[in-house]
Amino acid sequence: MVLCPVIGKLQHKHVVLASASPRRQEILSNAGLRFEVVPSRFKEKLRKASFATPYAYAMETAKQKALEVASRMHQKDLRAPDVVIGADTIVVVGAVILEKPVDKQDAYRMLSRLNGKEHSVFTGVAIVHCCSKDGRLDTEVSEFYEETTVKFSELSEELLWEYINSGEPMDKAGGYGIQAQGGMLVEYVHGDFLNVVGFPLNHFCKELARLYYPPRPEDLHRVRHASIPAVDTFENLSDMEAGGSDPGQSAEGGRGGQQADGDRSQAPGAPDAALNGADGRPPLPAGLLELMDGFKASKVLFTACKLKLFDMLKDQGPLKAVDIARKLNACAGGTEWLLDVCVALGLLEKTHRGYSNTEVATLHLASDGEHSLQGLAEYNDAHVWGVFTRLGPAVQEGADQTRGALGVMEEEGHLSQSREMTLQFMRAMHSLSKLTAHHVATAFDLSRFTSACDLGGCTGILARELAQEYPRLQVTVFDLPEVTELSGGFQRGGRQTERIRFVPGDFFKDNLPEADLYVLSRILQDWPDDKLHKLLSRISSSCKPGGGLLVAEAAAEEKERASRRPRLRALSAGQPRSPDEHRWLLQRHGFQDVRVARAGDLLHVVLGTRAVP
Repeated sequence: MVLCPVIGKLQHKHVVLASASPRRQEILSNAGLRFEVVPSRFKEKLRKASFATPYAYAMETAKQKALEVASRMHQKDLRAPDVVIGADTIVVVGAVILEKPVDKQDAYRMLSRLNGKEHSVFTGVAIVHCCSKDGRLDTEVSEFYEETTVKFSELSEELLWEYINSGEPMDKAGGYGIQAQGGMLVEYVHGDFLNVVGFPLNHFCKELARLYYPPRPEDLHRVRHASIPAVDTFENLSDMEAGGSDPGQSAEGGRGGQQADGDRSQAPGAPDAALNGADGRPPLPAGLLELMDGFKASKVLFTACKLKLFDMLKDQGPLKAVDIARKLNACAGGTEWLLDVCVALGLLEKTHRGYSNTEVATLHLASDGEHSLQGLAEYNDAHVWGVFTRLGPAVQEGADQTRGALGVMEEEGHLSQSREMTLQFMRAMHSLSKLTAHHVATAFDLSRFTSACDLGGCTGILARELAQEYPRLQVTVFDLPEVTELSGGFQRGGRQTERIRFVPGDFFKDNLPEADLYVLSRILQDWPDDKLHKLLSRISSSCKPGGGLLVAEAAAEEKERASRRPRLRALSAGQPRSPDEHRWLLQRHGFQDVRVARAGDLLHVVLGTRAVP
């Protein structure tokens, strides 16, 4: 059996399954794996809204389950198992995550939501390798997810309740078990059936193969390091119109492109593609090549947003490429190229029925979504892209050149820009703030304050979250007149709106509104040190003893994956600062009892109390 050598890599290891699920135990036992069952005690109370995608939530839950078991076994025996496997299965329909029902009514609610519809089943899996060093537990986590599409038939109320009363739904994600009576509810399955049962065995074995069987050096030259086609394909997009690509060309690589066996032809005099470390040659710099191609992926995303592609597929998908091209009034060949690249980037899915949005695209790239980031994408495309194309002069002549590239002028101590650019900037900040505002508002208990002033509060998203979390709090949004003038278009109704007011002004020149708590969210990083100290001095002077200052910023010492974001932003703004630097800044300006907390994955929040002068 092909999978036996892979499973065999674990045969002489102490393997623990951190799950009480009999279905997972059966799947792994049937595959020949020997393991101990230690159910996890991890409380599954992660905040779903803090995750960008449902599968990210499932993977994090799986990881926490496994880590809890590893830690508990290490504390008990002063030694850890070799491998701990954690898994979490969720059902997702319409961006809503369904887990196990709590009672029959909850099961009915879930099954009614699934009735007659397609939904996705995600299983997140974490493989935790453990070792003990000097009495300390060290872990290395590998994680992945699998998605399967399931369609329910149109079911009668009588059938739903008959199934619920059987008791089967009560311990199963989404309220059904496909491997038992729940199978009669299902019209079709696209993907891994065992993933719906509770464990994606095939993907698990592939992950084991990746971990225990690294690729042979002679195979490395066959690995494709760029999912974005070469630049010269832009010149030939019209050649694919209606009749497909020229038989003498590759639709992906242009003339002389990829051969039938997957290898690319090599230009005369080019280095051997198999730079694999053999014969003293350096390894292939895959990460560097990916970095060089990164701008292509961004431009594809921006173009798809500009064409409202994700809106179309949210409302009408799945659609064939030719139908999408017709609706966009665009070239069929170019449209299909764009769609296929979006598939490669994980933004779209392609099936026999056509192209459709992934969950993350519907959630964050459709313009009417509650968590849409389309405003941010449009701003980056229209303005920030221009900044980075002028990076050379900015480096040589000073960072202020980037403001000129944006069409921004400094007038009388503050930045001014066109009305349209201001509106685009506000849309971008509105999109981003919707992801972070709740985390900022709840990072600390702010119930002791009765009034707050959000300086540079833009569209008032954070003000709304503060008013919603703290019913006694009156919130003032203080921003430039051109911003407050346009802020009305971003407001929604609701009782908390009555406790929010917008006041125009410049926080460098005008008197600051009185408040118990002043808030600076993503503000300090935008200014050089002299302006920063001027602003903090003005806030300190306005803040009464016992009042507070809440600062939310991207932190400088994030891990590499997250820290790249604030450092890139620093090219057109100020430098990112660490929580300790923010703590020192607040203390320098008269704030004491300075505390730091995380606000989701993007920000750190710092809270200080104004000392008696």
